[in-house]
Amino acid sequence: MDTERISDIFASEVFSEDVMRERLPKDVYKSLLNTIATGKEIDAGIADVVAGAMKDWAVEHGATHFTHWFQPLTGVTAEKHDAFLTPVGGGKAIMEFSGKELIKGEPDASSFPSGGLRATFEARGYTAWDPASYAFIKDKSLYIPTAFCSYTGEALDTKTPLLRSMDAISAQGLRIVRLFGDNTAKRVTTTVGAEQEYFLIDEEDFKARRDLFYCGRTLFGAPAVKGQELEDHYFGALRPRVSAFMHELDIELWKLGISAKTKHNEAAPAQHELAPIYCTTNIAVDNNLLTMEFMKTIAPKYGMACLLAEKPFAGINGSGKHNNWSLGTDTGINLLKPGKTPAENKQFLLILAAVIKAVDDYQDLLRISAATAGNDCRLGGCEAPPSIISVFLGDELDMIVSSIVDGSEYSDKKNSKYMSLGIPSIPNIRRDTADRNRTSPFAFTGNKFEFRMVGSSQNIALANIVINTAVASSLSDFADELEAAEDFEAALTTLISRTFREHKRILFSGNSYSDEWVKEAAARGLSNFKTAPEAYEHFTDEKNINLFEKFAVMSETEMRSRREIFFENYRKIKNIEARTMLEMTIRDYIPAVSAYVEKLSTAVVNKKAAIPNVNTEAECDLIERLSELLSKTYSAYGELLRTENTAVKKSCDEEAAFYYKSHVIPKMDTLRRYVDEMEVLTAREFWPVPTYGDITFRV
Repeated sequence: MDTERISDIFASEVFSEDVMRERLPKDVYKSLLNTIATGKEIDAGIADVVAGAMKDWAVEHGATHFTHWFQPLTGVTAEKHDAFLTPVGGGKAIMEFSGKELIKGEPDASSFPSGGLRATFEARGYTAWDPASYAFIKDKSLYIPTAFCSYTGEALDTKTPLLRSMDAISAQGLRIVRLFGDNTAKRVTTTVGAEQEYFLIDEEDFKARRDLFYCGRTLFGAPAVKGQELEDHYFGALRPRVSAFMHELDIELWKLGISAKTKHNEAAPAQHELAPIYCTTNIAVDNNLLTMEFMKTIAPKYGMACLLAEKPFAGINGSGKHNNWSLGTDTGINLLKPGKTPAENKQFLLILAAVIKAVDDYQDLLRISAATAGNDCRLGGCEAPPSIISVFLGDELDMIVSSIVDGSEYSDKKNSKYMSLGIPSIPNIRRDTADRNRTSPFAFTGNKFEFRMVGSSQNIALANIVINTAVASSLSDFADELEAAEDFEAALTTLISRTFREHKRILFSGNSYSDEWVKEAAARGLSNFKTAPEAYEHFTDEKNINLFEKFAVMSETEMRSRREIFFENYRKIKNIEARTMLEMTIRDYIPAVSAYVEKLSTAVVNKKAAIPNVNTEAECDLIERLSELLSKTYSAYGELLRTENTAVKKSCDEEAAFYYKSHVIPKMDTLRRYVDEMEVLTAREFWPVPTYGDITFRV
């Protein structure tokens, strides 16, 4: 496909600004654009005009239905499709779509997670159009991005608090830029680029393993004889099936205006990554959800399955979602751009201080935003950050911050801006202001921060809600102090210095995987919630409720409902995994190994009968070892069954989640260990499922 063709298809199925400009009356277009730019309420008087234009455009592109597309608290999206069709009598019908239908929908609210906000008999809920996210066409339906709330007005989705958090940081950010003389900007916006990691495996292998089919990850599996130790897969040549998949994925994403930019093999065998160009946060969230959906639906066309689980295979890299977050004005000024002389860029240093303070003050919330049952399997190794939150700034900013805290003079003379490769034909390369620290959860990478902790299957909304609101809080505190100052410059210098000094404990540039860092972090007073349940119980700490309520991002009721959903979801996932392990053990592994032991036993008898004094030591040793492992496996199966039955009877989701963490998961680990030992001793023809080596190298 040539460049002109790509340009033609990009955003061709999006009701974009260009389409609006072409199809809407000038006054309606300006009014809608103002709503998008400022985040203010839409003029209800233009709804019918916009709806009519949307419908005509969608029908011309083959659409027959429309749907309010929303993000309930399931972690995925939801949609209910209605035809444009309206009967008019006489056996005839017309295609119709009103402003009322555009602005509001009414799905069933009781069938989605609500954390107690809605009882089963309280079914009414509403979807409300989000004009700031563009409508698009998919599968012959017009998709209208919407917020989702209960009959009583509480948010039942991720989009509503995200939009609120964007308003909060915009309001506080404007206070700061006004202090520095910017009277032009009308809004401060956050932007995000979400790098998506994923695995592609053969579809037949996926179907052959109940753990992959039900849970999205393997619950058993001995290490393959070759993994990622040779580092030959990372950035390696794309295999034909994978390349074809990636090409179609790019095309489908480009049609929806999703700027898929980079694609490559990741470190683990069968692992890959897609990176988009950053965009406004709410659109970035929508785009990432669509990206995951297309990955799952396109892969089967090429005989593959896409795995988005955080740790599909033990012993090799898991998959994350690197959330690249930045802050800027609607006039195009990146507030996290250091400039040529960052030590003298007071506005940048103040914004940097705000982020550092936010991460330190609300490290628990950041950890919670990436806390899932799946991510518990990933965090802490193989390029995944640990559960301790810290900030990496890089050498130059570290020295600047240190000089400010110490009151010493900063000099960048020893920091060469360029480096030479010693080859005359290759020009000197400009050195970035910071190296990359892949073990850091929250790293500065030039003009943005990369939050590397989010899991690959997660909706990135919560992470950005937390970052936006926490930074808004810092900016609010700063604005309060600076607006009241008699000497702005003196107050600014003091504020920056004090903030860096008070929050320097969160800064760390070393190896976050090391045991030394765990000890040092504890000495610094940093939190270390190793598992999701340990993190969840802090979501409704008083300081966190105060934060979200102060900026009207979430009410205490909405927060408590989400806390319940966190525990409920964790419990359900672990319940499914435990039941899957039990089923595979009793129906697959024990019968398979028993059959192999029986064959070995028969072989020994036949061999002795045919050859007197024959040596059967090898067969007998295998029989003995496998028989012992079978006994241990069955015993471990019984132990897991008993603890799982106890967990199921727990009436409280929080209590059950902690029981799974402390009692059920250790039993699952023990059962896995015995089954994996049997795998390496059992003849391939008897093993009932594809092995790690089969799965990760087949594609």
